[in-house]
Formats: sequence, structure tokens, C-alpha cells
Amino acid sequence: MNSRLPLFLQLLALLVLIAYPLYGSSFYVEMLAKTLVMAIFAMSLALLVGFTGLVSLGHAAYFGIAAYVVALVTPKYDPASFWFAFPASVLAAALAALVIGLFVLRTKGIYFIMVTLAFAQMAYYIFHDTPLGGGSDGIYLNFKPDAAIGGWVPFDLNEPLQMYYFILAAMVAVFVLLKLVLRSPFGRVLAGIHSNEHRMQSLGYATFRYKLAAFTLAGALAGVAGFLYAVLFGFVTPEYLSWHQSGNVLMMVILGGMGSLAGAAAGAFAFIGLQELFTDLSKHWQLLMGSVIVLAVLFMPDGLAGLPKRVIRMINWGEDKNG
Repeated sequence: MNSRLPLFLQLLALLVLIAYPLYGSSFYVEMLAKTLVMAIFAMSLALLVGFTGLVSLGHAAYFGIAAYVVALVTPKYDPASFWFAFPASVLAAALAALVIGLFVLRTKGIYFIMVTLAFAQMAYYIFHDTPLGGGSDGIYLNFKPDAAIGGWVPFDLNEPLQMYYFILAAMVAVFVLLKLVLRSPFGRVLAGIHSNEHRMQSLGYATFRYKLAAFTLAGALAGVAGFLYAVLFGFVTPEYLSWHQSGNVLMMVILGGMGSLAGAAAGAFAFIGLQELFTDLSKHWQLLMGSVIVLAVLFMPDGLAGLPKRVIRMINWGEDKNG
């Protein structure tokens, strides 16, 4: 039972997420949908930070690019086809990650962090300072994409409940996809690069190609999150690409625990929850959030993902003491 505690908690959390919209208020259902989108975003960055050893401070660029693409391909007076807008958004984010990755992956350490930040800021100003992105006001998405196929509508994103369950299904799909990727030979090579890249190169692995593939995949999944965020709230602004957004998602990964997909998702839930709580307390909520992150790093180095193991150790210690 003890070794299965994390899986049990994950299944319990999924059941709660499935059941809550049937009884909860529409306000909290929308907030939960927003948190699920950010969980996808956090898991995409966790692939780089926790499993490949690439700390990117420009990950919001792919989130924002996908959000802008769905707004730009949507006609002013008609909805766009979901089957066109969704692939277009994700492919645009993946292509941007591929091109940027070709440059940034030639650097390491602090230089990698700064170059990823520089590229993200370049993307930010492209949408902020040109008519393409509507300036600082951004672009409104007047119609959600239409999923109809020849008169049959498999799901309607205009219906709040269907929108919520679509986002939940997307989060589960991204979680399962990343699990499969990390358990594959490709994922084991990424773990080897994270541990010791020089050793992997000496074994004959072209580590640059593996890192570029991981960087592109992470960008594409961030694009999935950006698409869903734009469709959920119906507008896009340059702030989606800002370094604040990249910093927020990095804090979600740190709070949840690097090296764990479930931890990244839990970090997104904790971050959004604390953000709502601190915003009610003070307009300087970032100061309170920063304090929590510092305390989490000092006293929970494994993040929220490490809590089940701590509980198991405490249970075992109690049994040994009483036995």
C-alpha cells in the first residue's frame, strides 16, 4: 500500500476533478479549468527542467505564440474550425521552439537561461509593438473554435462543462504522453543527459539532437496550453509571452518538485491557489509568493511531489518505534 500511495493520490485527485463540476459553482469550475491549463504548461516545462536539465526562462513564448495563432486564424464574424486552429497553434509553437532551440541549445548554464529569456522577449515585442498582435490591448477571440465534422459535433467548446472536460482530457493526455516518452529509450537518454552529458557524448549519443527534440516537444505542449487558455478566456495579450509568465511557470515546477510530472501539476494547483489567497490579502502578493517559494526550496527540496514519501517514512518510523 505504501509504495502505491502516490498512484492512489493521483487517482483520487482525478476523481475529484471529474466530479467537482457536477456540484461546484461556475466560478470555481472556470478557475479549476484555468488551473488545469497551467498544469499542462507546467508539465511541458518540467520535461526540460526536471528531466533534461535545461532551465528555460523563456517558455512563455510558445504558450503565447499558440494563443495568438488561434486568435489570428479565427475570422472576425465566424468561428474557426477546431481541426484547423488547434493543429495550427500547436505546430506554430513547435516550429518556434525548433528554430529557437537550434540557437539556444548551443549555450549552457546561465547563458542558456539568458538566451532563452532574450528570445522570449523578442517574441513579446513582436506582438506588443506591431499591428499583428493588437498592441498592449491584445486581440479578442469572439468565437470559440467549432469542432463540427460534416454536421456532427463531437464536443462544443461554447458549453462551459464540455470546455472543462475537454481541458481535463487534454491534461490527462499530456500526462500520459510524457510518461510514455520518459519511459521510452528516448526518455532514458534525456535522463542520461541530465545526469552527465559528457558521458552520453562519449557513449556515442548525439546529445544536441535529443535536447532539440525535447525542446521542440516541450514547446508544442506549451502551445497546447496556450491554445486552451486563449479559447477559455476569449482574449490574448502580449503578457502571455512575458518573462513574468515564464517565471510563474518555473515557480510552479519548483513548488511541485523538479523531476515529477504529477509534482508539476500539483505545483500549478498550489501556485494558483496561493495566488488567489494572497491577492485577497495584499496587492503585493508576489512578495508573499516569493517567501513561500523560498521556504519550499529550503524545507521541501523535493517539492510537493516528495510529500507522499515523507508520509510513508513517518508511517514506517512510527511502526518501527511501536514494534
